[in-house]
Amino acid sequence: MVTKTSIEMTAVFEPCEEGGFIAYVQEISGINTQGETLEEAKTSLAEAVNLMSEETRAS
Repeated sequence: MVTKTSIEMTAVFEPCEEGGFIAYVQEISGINTQGETLEEAKTSLAEAVNLMSEETRAS
């Protein structure tokens, strides 16, 4: 049986002085990344959250 759960989290994107963006999830300590563009930062953050989810399910 497969059960799907939906969880809402707050993604924060902050512009860096030197260019690009820092991205993190407020509710999960340690999930942070960066990107040269906002779209790159969004993609990178989604990958980090997915990786964390996969690791959690494997344990």
